[in-house]
Amino acid sequence: MGLPQAKASVREEFPPEASLLAEIERLKRELAIARARVGELEARADVDPLLDVLNRRGFERELKRALAHTKRYGTPAALMFVDLDNFKTVNDRHGHGTGDALLKAVTREITRHVRASDVVGRLGGDEFGVLLWRVDEAQAVTKARELEGLLARVSVMHGQVHVQVGASVGAALLRADITPAEIITAADRAMYGRKDEKRGLPAVDFQGSAN
Repeated sequence: MGLPQAKASVREEFPPEASLLAEIERLKRELAIARARVGELEARADVDPLLDVLNRRGFERELKRALAHTKRYGTPAALMFVDLDNFKTVNDRHGHGTGDALLKAVTREITRHVRASDVVGRLGGDEFGVLLWRVDEAQAVTKARELEGLLARVSVMHGQVHVQVGASVGAALLRADITPAEIITAADRAMYGRKDEKRGLPAVDFQGSAN
């Protein structure tokens, strides 16, 4: 009499096949959602939270890919280094809220005037990188000067006055024998050379070497 009851008890411990399949599908859905969330968080880790463009980490990753592509296929590309002139003064006089608003306006202007294939990133507080595809030296310099003119007209309202800054833009061509850090340094040097040039000091060449 006791044996059949034991068998029934064992059978009750295991859910029917349909329930098992339903549980498997539920777990699969939860896993897919979790993986999507992880992917989303990983992607956001490379994005500047204020400006919604790549941060330095994300930009350097794209620059590394670009250098590998240039080495393999010989595709011409250049890096522009953008530094806002006198931005610290804006923060000191008008507060970081105004400075943030100006950074957002600058970012919109940069992204509006580059191609969809180009890459924009924030490299530091008021420093930006722009990766330009399929440009030669003359085209990169022309684009850098054009961008300086565009950013000089960007402004935001602070009380009853417009707040604005200028920008200095240097550029350097990507080469197969250079690292991401080296190309950023070259473009940074060209940017500082541009600042000197605007102050009437000796100019520098395209790659940041003194003439």
